[in-house]
Amino acid sequence: MKNFLASSKGIILSGLVVGLIAPLLQFLGNPPNMGICVACFERDFAGALGLHHAAVVQYMRPEIIGIVIGAFLISLLKKENISRGGSSPLIRFALGMFAMIGALVFLGCPWRAILRLAGGDLNAVFGILGLTTGIFIASLFLNNGFSLGRAYKSEHKTGWIFPSFMIVLFLLFIFKVKFAEQGAIFFSSKGPGAMHVNPWIGLVAAIIFGMILQRSRFCTMGAIRDLFIIKDSHLLKGVVTMLVSATIFNLIAGQFNLGLENQPIAHSNILWNFLGMVLSGLAFALAGGCPGRQLILAGEGDNDSAVFVLGMFAGAAVAHNFSLASSPKGITTFAPYAVILGIIFCIIIGFTMRKKFN
Repeated sequence: MKNFLASSKGIILSGLVVGLIAPLLQFLGNPPNMGICVACFERDFAGALGLHHAAVVQYMRPEIIGIVIGAFLISLLKKENISRGGSSPLIRFALGMFAMIGALVFLGCPWRAILRLAGGDLNAVFGILGLTTGIFIASLFLNNGFSLGRAYKSEHKTGWIFPSFMIVLFLLFIFKVKFAEQGAIFFSSKGPGAMHVNPWIGLVAAIIFGMILQRSRFCTMGAIRDLFIIKDSHLLKGVVTMLVSATIFNLIAGQFNLGLENQPIAHSNILWNFLGMVLSGLAFALAGGCPGRQLILAGEGDNDSAVFVLGMFAGAAVAHNFSLASSPKGITTFAPYAVILGIIFCIIIGFTMRKKFN
C-alpha cells in the first residue's frame, strides 16, 4: 500500500499538522514560541533527571516521550522497526552534545526557529540563516565522501530499549516518584519549566507527531540538505507549510508579536544567534537528522540515533552546569568559546571521516 504521507501532498499535510498543533500546545500552556522544541524540551528533561540544576528548566516533557513512542508504534505496525547501530557511536554522542550547546546558545532547535519566526520573532531569521550555513558546510563534506560508517542490524529487541526507557520514565513522571527528599525527579515551580500543557494532552499530541513524522520522513535539516545536495524541495514543502500554518494560527490566537526586542525566551545577539545555529546545523547534518528526526529514528530502532539523543541530554547538562546556555539577558561569557570549539570539532570530523581521506 502506497505511503500517502511520503508523497508531495503528504509532506504538506505533515507540515500543516505540525504547524497547527505546535502553536496550539503553546496556547494551551507550553512556553511562548515553544509549542514544541526538541532541544529545549530535552534540556528540561535533563533537568528533571538532575543532570543539571537550573531550577527554572526542569520538567520531564511528555512530548519527547510521545514522539519516540509514536514512531515506535507505527514502525512496528508497518514492519519498519529494525534494530541497527554501530556507526561511530562516540562521534554521534559528541555531535549530539555540541548540537545541543549550539541550540541553547540560540535558544531553540530548528523546529523552534520556525515557530519563533511564526510568532514574529525576527531573531529567528539569523538562527535559520546560521542553520542553513551549517548544513551547507556539512553538505560540502557529504558531497566529498563523508560518512560515519555503516550501521549493522542487531538483535531485534535491542531497538526496543530506548522506547522502553521512555515509557518507564513517563510512569515515574506521571506518578511523581521521588527517590530522595532533594533528589530526582525535579519539577520547576517557575520559569519555562513550569509552563506546560496537561501531560496527557502533550503525550497524545506527540504520539500523533511521532506517527505522522515517521511516515512522512519530515526533517527540517533534511529539507535544507536535500536542496543543497540533490536539488530536491520535497521536504522543504513541509517546512514551509509548517511556517505558514503556524503563523496563521498565531495571528488568529493573538500569539504574534513582530520584532527583534522583548521576544519570549530569546535574546537579540545577532552574531551568536547565527553562529550557535551554524554549530547545530553542522552537527545535525553530519549526524544525519535534526533533533526531531533523531527521536523518530530512535523510536524505529536506530541505536545510533538514540546515542545522539543521549548526547543532546549530555549537552544540556554541560550547557547549564558550565554556564554556556543563553537566557533572555543574552549569551554567557564562555558560550562563544564552546561554540567555536564545537564548530572546529565538526569541521575536523567532516574532513577526517571522508572516504577519500581514509
